Amino acid sequence: MRIQMKKIASFMVDHLRLQRGVYVSRRDIYGGQMITTLDLRLTRPNVEPVMGTAELHTIEHLGATYLRSHREFSHKTVYFGPMGCRTGFYLLLAGNYSSQEILPLIVSLFEFIRDYKGDIPGASAKDCGNYLDQDLPAAKRRAKEYLDETLYITKEENLIYP
Repeated sequence: MRIQMKKIASFMVDHLRLQRGVYVSRRDIYGGQMITTLDLRLTRPNVEPVMGTAELHTIEHLGATYLRSHREFSHKTVYFGPMGCRTGFYLLLAGNYSSQEILPLIVSLFEFIRDYKGDIPGASAKDCGNYLDQDLPAAKRRAKEYLDETLYITKEENLIYP
């Protein structure tokens, strides 16, 4: 049986014009609850080098831990994880949010990663399927770059898809 494949929403974004930023990718109703999918774009697609798997993995561990421990958003965090193209992350939150109103959370998340000291949460053979593929210094550099070059100076082009 052949299935007619529809082009999914994320493939309809003009990746040639997409900047680093925080974008609402979609909103869906699931189980009577609005779920907002945010596109946290750390690199310019097809322009800047993609993130290495080790830094991406470390940001995932720190980001998921931060969000699931957050005073206000722990019970609203559905998912935080990397894009397959390694240019950013998806954050799914229960609720209806705009890019602008969620920006303070994203700033605090990446400040946490930039300033993090200590062992990477979940980076052990018991807790992770690829625990050796981590790079805290690179993750911290990437977080600082995202903060300084995007989040702290956000414009409309960094919040609304082209």
